[in-house]
Amino acid sequence: MIALGEPDYPLRLRMIDDPPPLIGVRGQVSALARPAVALVGSRNASAAGIKFASTLAREIGGAGFVIASGLARGIDAAAHRATLASGTIAVLAGGHDHIYPAEHIELVELILPQGAAITEMPLGWQPRGSDFPRRNRLISGLALGVVIVEAAQRSGSLITARMALEQGREVFAVPGSPLDPRAEGTNGLLKQGATLVTEAADVLSVLRPILGQTAYTTAEEPERPAPALNEPGTSERTRIVALLGPTPVSIDDLVRLSGSSPAIVRTVLLELDIAGRLERHGGSLVSLA
Repeated sequence: MIALGEPDYPLRLRMIDDPPPLIGVRGQVSALARPAVALVGSRNASAAGIKFASTLAREIGGAGFVIASGLARGIDAAAHRATLASGTIAVLAGGHDHIYPAEHIELVELILPQGAAITEMPLGWQPRGSDFPRRNRLISGLALGVVIVEAAQRSGSLITARMALEQGREVFAVPGSPLDPRAEGTNGLLKQGATLVTEAADVLSVLRPILGQTAYTTAEEPERPAPALNEPGTSERTRIVALLGPTPVSIDDLVRLSGSSPAIVRTVLLELDIAGRLERHGGSLVSLA
């Protein structure tokens, strides 16, 4: 059991508006100190969705991130299984003695040697419907960003995406066929400005600059990142737009060359996108339309 304010309490989780006062952890507590990416999606996932989620999770895990997810069927389970060796965090909706779904009890045991299972619920607590949105805020709260792979228009994954936005996390979405209802939610997120993901590099290019600005010091004296400024100044906006042209450039390079924060750069790009002046390419590349 780890209480809010104790050294092993996850740094990013303590920064959300409503961190749980106490979390129960099984497995490797050290996994909670590593930078995390949340990867969630449809329970009724397609074969293609499961394959892509597995590949994406494995490559992000191989880049040094721990993968957080909700232990659900489909995309969540695929993300966990793909990162058993590199480390994964399962966030539970019930107590540690009431794993849901029960078919994933064995999966939890496989997670523990290199990763962890965490919950804010006490032993003996059987998860109810209202507990899953509560769990979702912990999934996004642990992570630098949340990747959504297949989500229907009304799904728990979209709740996780909304909570991620409220917590100031990056939101990524994998596009899908407009004919597949499992892609309605993710395609909708893309229309609203989520970062399009077709490969792991799309996620890493956004998150690595953030890690560069966040000093992960000792757990006893963590250095909190400076609060992100959501509204760019006139000079910043001008400088970022001046760096753009007809040739695609990476968002990572825009952050580095402009000297602005990732949040500021993404805000300017969103403004250009809404104005119809921006073109997005694969691999987090952008150019002026």
